[in-house]
Amino acid sequence: MALSAGTRRTVACLLVGLGALLIVAALLIPTYTVGKLAKTPLDLEITTIATNVPGEDSLVLDSKSLTAPEGAAKIDSNVPLVSQRFLTVEEPSDATEMTVQAGQTLRRIDKQGDTGLLTATIDRVTIDRKTGEPVSKEPNGSIAVNVDKEMKPVADPVQHTGLQYRFPIGTEQKTYPYFDLNARKTFDINYVGETEINSMQVYHFQQTIPATNLNDVVKAPTNRLTFPAAKWGVPGDGDVTMSRWYTNTRDVWVEPKTGTVIKGGEQIHLYYGRDSKPEVTALKSHIVFDENTIESQISVAKENIDKLSLYGRIMPIVLGVLGVIALIVGIILGVRGGGSTPAPARGGGPLSQGRGGPAPTGGGARRADNDPPTEQINVTKQP
Repeated sequence: MALSAGTRRTVACLLVGLGALLIVAALLIPTYTVGKLAKTPLDLEITTIATNVPGEDSLVLDSKSLTAPEGAAKIDSNVPLVSQRFLTVEEPSDATEMTVQAGQTLRRIDKQGDTGLLTATIDRVTIDRKTGEPVSKEPNGSIAVNVDKEMKPVADPVQHTGLQYRFPIGTEQKTYPYFDLNARKTFDINYVGETEINSMQVYHFQQTIPATNLNDVVKAPTNRLTFPAAKWGVPGDGDVTMSRWYTNTRDVWVEPKTGTVIKGGEQIHLYYGRDSKPEVTALKSHIVFDENTIESQISVAKENIDKLSLYGRIMPIVLGVLGVIALIVGIILGVRGGGSTPAPARGGGPLSQGRGGPAPTGGGARRADNDPPTEQINVTKQP
């Protein structure tokens, strides 16, 4: 059914307006929505599990051997280790900042209960939800490694700097500052190269922690010990005081679009020495995310990639195409509707010629070919 000129103009205006709206939406969605998705969610809960790499050194000092009345310190080999970290979001958190708490333990699973616990820390830090970096206020975090008489964690205020639990969305192939929990300092983590883990492209970063005297970091009882030289198993007589030292080589594999850490590993070395030279090993092992953790992190990354793709590329393209089509159709319909004019009326009204009226002139009123001629009747009055 044909539309009237007025209706066409109305439809044309609606289509042009709709097209313009869709085009504007296509331009704004990537900026606004992707910006929202770039924020770390406030319902974050992540559990990661790492185990020692089979076939590589896994050495642990038997702490009981240090307090035994006889014999030198004993170093156990081939010790099965499990490192577990549970990360949650705590208060204060809001639209721009969030407080992340990570409880982490390292256990030797060949011993039961507390005897198998090697280290335990609770780390809290307030970070920017977009960049993942700690906020500038002081202090922006705390670390607890000791407990009080009631076995409650004692948190020390610690200023955090650099990345730690996530990388930024759109991770680049460059060096980033990265916070080390044990040294409580920030060191560079360098881009190594691009690789693939379980069919997912990732960026590999690596960080080297130099020999650090942990007794200078925190005055924990185990960070400085004095025993006879024979107990330490070193030459000499009398007591020898040693500090606990720490070095590490950290590897992190990151999905660059989302900043998700897919895989992590640490070649950690804790040892006692009178200086930075290792004399008695406390812990030496290469610990890496297990396969279940890797697959879980890949699933998280894929979910976020799909969201970023939907709002950052697919929806803008679809809305943009629909907007252009609606705009073009509206313009065409408007041009056609505005150019049409009503057809002129033919002749006068039905009573345009009355009886006895003047005869038509020219071609204004033509007699149809099948109309019979008008018969003229002469009526003469009789006297």
